[in-house]
Amino acid sequence: MASETKGTVVVALGANLGIAFAKSIGGVITGSSSLLSEAAHSFADTFNEVFLLLSLKKGDKPADRTHPFGYGKERFFWSLLAAVGIFVSGAGFSLYQGIRALVGRQPEPSTRDFTIVYVVLAVSLVLESGSLAKALTQVRRAAAQANRTALDFVRSSPDPTVKTVASEDTVAVLGVGVALVGTVLHQLTRNKLWDGLASLVIAGLLAYVAFVLGRDTKELLIGESADPKVRLSAYDVLVSSEQVVAVKELLTMQLGPAAILVAARVEFDGDLLARELEQVCTELADEMRRRTPDISQVFLDPSRLEPGDVERAQAAVARTAAELRECARRPADQPAPSRW
Repeated sequence: MASETKGTVVVALGANLGIAFAKSIGGVITGSSSLLSEAAHSFADTFNEVFLLLSLKKGDKPADRTHPFGYGKERFFWSLLAAVGIFVSGAGFSLYQGIRALVGRQPEPSTRDFTIVYVVLAVSLVLESGSLAKALTQVRRAAAQANRTALDFVRSSPDPTVKTVASEDTVAVLGVGVALVGTVLHQLTRNKLWDGLASLVIAGLLAYVAFVLGRDTKELLIGESADPKVRLSAYDVLVSSEQVVAVKELLTMQLGPAAILVAARVEFDGDLLARELEQVCTELADEMRRRTPDISQVFLDPSRLEPGDVERAQAAVARTAAELRECARRPADQPAPSRW
């Protein structure tokens, strides 16, 4: 999965770099605001792919004394920078070009200029579509493994790298389409208003995707819980054990795209000896990891139940089960497992 992710980013990097130079040259020659906006968009995507490649390298560093849980959150940090880059470089410059086209004075493009714009946009569309196809192939494969629709997987995936590339490429294809429509209307009406409006629409698309990516990555950075399927699986391991009386609380946190922390307060059978309790905790942790290999850390805290603890835990499980039903590809009226 990691090598496939790197390959997806490399393909996107190569495509965006070539497209960025082509759009820049075409934009300077023709003075097309929408084409210059798209050039800024492609350059922003290129730098973002560099950030993502850096995140893949840094996020794979093993845990050490100063970072005992590993460096998985490096992936989240660099992806957040990529989102900021989309907003500042892409959306900001596109907004500037749109306003400039609407209020500034520019010479009317010639037929040759429009031809150059069409050729550049056509080549860009082919390259962007190829990069998007690569990203969507990986997304669909991963979504099928998680028993999710592709859209649900992109929304909930803890891997911001693939999410960022897929989002960037989708907006890139849409941006090329918007620039093409704006150019056609500009040529037909001889009104630069359409060129400026196309730049503003591109700015809006980039600002939106930057906001969504930044919001999702922020949640992962500050300690988002694991996928509901993982939470229910960990809970099931605990309540299925004969030595567990009840689960007081179950907490999870995404330490990285493929690293999860599980912590639980559990009341165990009071007749267990210390050595037996240690063995039970080890077996429970091993079973959690067997079911979900991404679980890297398990902490079980023997606790005494207080009034209301069981009800609160069951309510939390019910909410998690409902969340899972919303994501899973099954009828909405299908009941949750009887245990919950």
